[in-house]
Amino acid sequence: MKTKLFLLIAASLIILACGKKESKITTAQKVKPTVKQKIIGMSQCNLGEPWRVQMNEDIKLAAAKHPELKVIYKDAQNDSLKQVAQIEEFISAGVDAIIVSPKEAAPLTPVIKTAFEKGIPVVVLDRRVNGDKYTCFIGADNKKIGKAAGEWIVKKLGGNGNIVELKGLMTSTPGQDRHSGFRAGIKGSNLKIIFEADMKWLEPQARKEMESALARFKNIDLVYAHNDPGAHGAYLAAKAAGREKEMIFVGIDGLPQEGRMYVKQGILAASFEYPTGGKEAVDTVVDIFGGKKPEKEITLKSHVFTKDNVDKGGKWL
Repeated sequence: MKTKLFLLIAASLIILACGKKESKITTAQKVKPTVKQKIIGMSQCNLGEPWRVQMNEDIKLAAAKHPELKVIYKDAQNDSLKQVAQIEEFISAGVDAIIVSPKEAAPLTPVIKTAFEKGIPVVVLDRRVNGDKYTCFIGADNKKIGKAAGEWIVKKLGGNGNIVELKGLMTSTPGQDRHSGFRAGIKGSNLKIIFEADMKWLEPQARKEMESALARFKNIDLVYAHNDPGAHGAYLAAKAAGREKEMIFVGIDGLPQEGRMYVKQGILAASFEYPTGGKEAVDTVVDIFGGKKPEKEITLKSHVFTKDNVDKGGKWL
């Protein structure tokens, strides 16, 4: 009888211990901490340019390394009013941060200021806005790139020649800076700008403007375009006219699948790199979420790619 009682008590104690152990595991599982997701609103001025598609891809790749991040992408389709409305949506939704690559400075300045003053970190990427009511600006030095392109062209042509300048959107800061930098780079030479037009960063528009230049001028030595799609559009127009071998084509962007490829193919004589800054934008937002104060401006470095150095990674400006 005593033996049966002992066995019964022992079994009860084992069951009780197992129950407590299971209870502890269950409790631990229930209180396991979860990471709160952070929402980033990304407003891209347009996706009609390969360079901007690459920027979004760079943001996506960088954000994928941080499971706590969720990026909501919006395409303004080259419409400043639409882009303003999209940022207003981000503000109303209470996103944790905004990354914006503005179409134009003036229309975007007030809404970016509103977001900033409401305490939402705003990283302005590529194109500037007016004033300083934003958290951080990231971009390469367009004046430096334009000037380097001008100096390279002066050397390439020996200081003499007729130039066609196909400009980016001149209401945007990169277009203005690539123009003024270029003019500074060719100052003092005998280069002549015989034709200039705003092709709004778009290859079809550049081709159309180049057709006009070809119709008006018999002697064109070089085409300087503010981006590689513009330079490529000019090349296609010249090729259609049977005149592509008469001139040199120079662009800006330096994407591996675009500008650098054109250099390797001999279509462009040079492509000056303009980094997208997508990775740096995400890294900056992550630092902000971690309590770090970013620099007000982050200037990205650039390369120039020519036939001689493109396979070696280009040359630093």
